[in-house]
Amino acid sequence: MTHTDPFLALSARTGRFSYGAPRAVTLAADGSRLLFLRSTGSEDPVERLWLLDLTTRQEHLVADPAVLAPHRTGDPADLPTLERRLRERLRLWAPGIGSFAATADLAVAVFALDGRLFRTTVATGSSTELPVAGPAFDPRPNADGSLVAYVTGGALHLTDRAEPLSPADGAVWGVAEFAAAEELGRTRGHWWSPDGRALLAARIDESALPLRYFADPARPELAAESFAYPQAGGPNVDLQLWVLGLDGSRVRLAWDTAAFPYVCAAGWEGDGELLLTVADRLQQTVLLLSADPATGRTRELSRTVDEFWVDDLPGTPARLDDGRLLTAADTPGGDARGVALDGKILTDERTQVRRVVGRLRGRLLIEAGQDDPADQHVFLLDPDSGALTRLSEGPGVHSAVAAGETLLLTSATPAGIERRLHFQGAEFALPDHAAALPHQVTPQLARVTELGLPTAVVYPRGHVTGRQLPVLLDVYGGPGYQAVANEPRRWQARQWWADQGFAVVTTDNRGTPFVSPSFSRAIFRRFSTVALDDQIAALHALADTHPDLDLTRVGVRGWSYGGYFAALAVLRRPDVFHAACAGAPPTDFRLYDTAYTERYLGLPQDNPEGYAADCLIPDAPSLTRPLLLIHGLADDNVHPSHTLLLSQALTRAGRPHSVLPLPAVSHMTPNGVNELVTEAELAFLRGSLG
Repeated sequence: MTHTDPFLALSARTGRFSYGAPRAVTLAADGSRLLFLRSTGSEDPVERLWLLDLTTRQEHLVADPAVLAPHRTGDPADLPTLERRLRERLRLWAPGIGSFAATADLAVAVFALDGRLFRTTVATGSSTELPVAGPAFDPRPNADGSLVAYVTGGALHLTDRAEPLSPADGAVWGVAEFAAAEELGRTRGHWWSPDGRALLAARIDESALPLRYFADPARPELAAESFAYPQAGGPNVDLQLWVLGLDGSRVRLAWDTAAFPYVCAAGWEGDGELLLTVADRLQQTVLLLSADPATGRTRELSRTVDEFWVDDLPGTPARLDDGRLLTAADTPGGDARGVALDGKILTDERTQVRRVVGRLRGRLLIEAGQDDPADQHVFLLDPDSGALTRLSEGPGVHSAVAAGETLLLTSATPAGIERRLHFQGAEFALPDHAAALPHQVTPQLARVTELGLPTAVVYPRGHVTGRQLPVLLDVYGGPGYQAVANEPRRWQARQWWADQGFAVVTTDNRGTPFVSPSFSRAIFRRFSTVALDDQIAALHALADTHPDLDLTRVGVRGWSYGGYFAALAVLRRPDVFHAACAGAPPTDFRLYDTAYTERYLGLPQDNPEGYAADCLIPDAPSLTRPLLLIHGLADDNVHPSHTLLLSQALTRAGRPHSVLPLPAVSHMTPNGVNELVTEAELAFLRGSLG
């Protein structure tokens, strides 16, 4: 794709500055080696599998798609349907090896390429293609790598036999359903037992779900693709978990699936025990269950209950090696999300725990915020005393991976992104070939209004104080995503927008994460009111301290929930917002998925007023401002019908608006499409705001 702007061209060529950066880092159990995916350079999108030996600090290419499958196109259309959809859930668009699985010692790794299955001996880099019964998806090795389980045709297979391990009963076996992969953080559906004699497997019956269809109008000769979608208020998949023995035995795990239909996490704790995390439909009660793989019987280990919803805290609930139970819990004052051990809160009101990474040096390794929610740090937490030791330094978003005594600390700071390995008393960098970020952006951060809303303002480079600028509100505003953070990549595009002549404003309204539990829960049963009120209040508060913000020319842009907010803004508050670019907006949450929507809004039949108030379709006759609607026609997350329904209502009401359809483009807008959309938005906003 051709881009006339140098920054947008660079962004497209480098995969938004991600090509060449290591990801999917996996440490050996003893911490001596690590596997990761990375392309060869900043403009090479094809991801390869690499090994770094920490003892010698030597890096080796383990598997190269260009060698193993030299004639592959890299076209997502050539991927098995299940893998293409999983990549959407994981927001992966780079071609090559999208994911891999390895034995605990990293001796053997397996992966799929366009449905072909490869097994690699890591030490030698020797890869063998294994015969499969059909296009292979999500291969997983047993403990010694001698057998590989994979999914094809909706069945769970093993590489040592022709017939599937799972029964042919009309269900889909071994995969994560849409709700789990998109909303609950579980992206897999089968797990080997430690002794390699059985697999825990998910069984999914989607027959009760409504079908949605995706057609490419640019290729009318192709039939539409159907997709079973769990729509708010409607049925979810019938999900079961089974232990499938290699000897032919089958045991179903027994829990109240009607009361707790969601499986958030699952896995083997040992050959004789499984641990499951299950949730009720509204996610107000989450259970940690122990299951006996021989009988299928389960018993409750912990129960987390919340009158709003139980916020996901990765790494919890869990059982420590000494048997104590680690759970998420609000601190006594309710100001922070913390962790508790056997019911005793370990963290204080100042510390917002975001993830429990694992264990290191006899302590818990956690990621958490303190003081400024724009920063995230890595800490060691003593499980006995609650003492915290901070491992990261300076402002930024710091994260960690650990195994044995080895720590990989990733620090995304205003100066850039650095990955440092701490191994046997030494410290050194994990090689990174990503393009240098073109801008070192220093957004002007502030907490505003009595609510302490996190905000940021980015001015054009070389801006002269006293010259008023049109305002661009670059927004997300929805649950689960923090926009104002000291992570440098997210500010690159905002600096570009500022350099086009805007003062770029970003605000995290109530409902977004990492400020406090009460801050996040303020949108309970109603999205639109709180988000709109907070964004307007923050805009006015910033104008008091930033007189160069011209509030007579305010544009707003966003994608997904941000697209919803952008359309909402011009429809309901045209006195504040003067033009909007709404990308992939969920215009009617009654048409969005169960797990996300019902967590916050409840069931449509129980909260009809809330769903109606958040629906944009009835607002169509009130449009008086320029509105650009943008949507990928292959979007299986926010179906393009959301945009088309709003456009239809606007047309019927005689309200002029613009629509930019993106044939064959998904929710991710990959491969340079994002940059082309940006150019179209700039032209629209310049024409609308002057």
